[in-house]
Amino acid sequence: MVVLVATMKAKQGREAELETVLKSMIPMVEQESGTVQYCLHRSQEEPGKFLFYEKYTDKAALDFHSTTPYLRDLFKKLAPLLAEKSAIDLYEEVASIKR
Repeated sequence: MVVLVATMKAKQGREAELETVLKSMIPMVEQESGTVQYCLHRSQEEPGKFLFYEKYTDKAALDFHSTTPYLRDLFKKLAPLLAEKSAIDLYEEVASIKR
């Protein structure tokens, strides 16, 4: 499994707008066959800070997701909403609880 973790922080006053834009991705990504998890989280300690936890079956699935038109469109929408550059990190799943 390939895991991507992305964190982003909204400009002050744009928190709700950023959340709406990020949530709009979920129905589209849900249709991707190689996406195992795509979870949006909101920080309890920092207003306007969001984290996406994404899990893909393999690098090919992540590559597919990365080239979708709706992801490219998301990046255009994010630019005016973000207070700073998003942090994106890739991980390899080592162990997990499966239910």
